[in-house]
Amino acid sequence: MKVSLLSSFPFTKNIKPIVMALILAGGFFLSIAPASALQLPTMQIGLGETTNPKQVSVLVEILLVFTILSMAPAILMMMTCFTRLIVAFSFLKKALGTQTTPPNQTLIGLSLFLTLFIMAPVFSQMNETAIRPYLDEQITLEKAVETGIVPLRNFMFKQTREKDLALFLSLAKLNKPKNKDEVPTTILVPAFMISELKTSFEIGFVLFLPFLVIDMVVSSVLLAMGMMMLPPVMISMPFKLLLFVMVDGWNLIVGSLIHSYGV
Repeated sequence: MKVSLLSSFPFTKNIKPIVMALILAGGFFLSIAPASALQLPTMQIGLGETTNPKQVSVLVEILLVFTILSMAPAILMMMTCFTRLIVAFSFLKKALGTQTTPPNQTLIGLSLFLTLFIMAPVFSQMNETAIRPYLDEQITLEKAVETGIVPLRNFMFKQTREKDLALFLSLAKLNKPKNKDEVPTTILVPAFMISELKTSFEIGFVLFLPFLVIDMVVSSVLLAMGMMMLPPVMISMPFKLLLFVMVDGWNLIVGSLIHSYGV
């Protein structure tokens, strides 16, 4: 005699009639519902002929907008202060000796919001000089791009070393520009990136020094006591955290990073 698994539970006797009733009720309402109530909205995307040049320009502008949105992460990392912040926080995490604390997502989120805070004057200027006039149809798209990138270039020039600019100008075999306006953006962006990396590594070196002293002191004490089998990192980590908390480390580091951009 075969007994199904569901039939062994007493509540299945009450569930089956309810399920059948719901199915029958749904079929009844679908059968009496008007055809207009069951119509779903449709969307058609295609390419067609047009005699209006403005429609073509709008499609090109939409394509450019989607292209810029797809490149937004790269623009964020390569043309803003995000790189310096996230590299400095990564060095801090290594110096403290904590493997997973704080999590990488937390550091990335903090770096992102600090980037928005530091870059707010630049974004505001770009909005006033390029985005709003373009949306109000006062300037063309080409003029908006040309005007909007100026504040961002000025920001990158302030943080870029002349040595790095000269490197990429020589690699590109270009003559020495007379002023900043003659420096191509394709030269400015990589020069800005390596300048940011150099600065972030200098910050990382400074961050490592006090914690390195603690590691050396703890290691020397353990060696003098004959505790060579005890990992020094396990003993030094509480002292590192205590030092970091006593000096209000997050306030000090974040403030120093923001002030390094002249904010």
